[in-house]
Amino acid sequence: MIARSLIAVTAAGLLAACSAGAPTDADAGSTQDQAGVLLIEPKALALRLDAGDAIQLIDVRTPEEFADGHIEGAINIPVDQFDPATLPDPQGAERILYCQSDRRSGIAAEKLAANGDTAVHMKGGIRAWEGNHLPVTRD
Repeated sequence: MIARSLIAVTAAGLLAACSAGAPTDADAGSTQDQAGVLLIEPKALALRLDAGDAIQLIDVRTPEEFADGHIEGAINIPVDQFDPATLPDPQGAERILYCQSDRRSGIAAEKLAANGDTAVHMKGGIRAWEGNHLPVTRD
């Protein structure tokens, strides 16, 4: 009986400790995944762009997808050409990556994190951006 009580108390303590520092959606619209990559919600990114925050947007889709519609100011570096060592200098800006749905930008963000850089990508990609009725630029 005492052993069960100790196990229950220990388990409750571990759960509380694990969740105490866990990010929430209220944390500036971003969360962190297992690889140390930060995710930002489309609306939170839009607010930061509107506020004039220094952000280097990198769209990792194909050039054709990029031409079909992208976030204004984004540069296109397809994921198959994405190399953290050759990225343009962000000149103090935070890099935020995105793609169609967030799979490819997640891959690129993991490469960035493995290189020791801060890695942020937009949750849901351009589909979520457009789904939130946010503007895109077409070439």
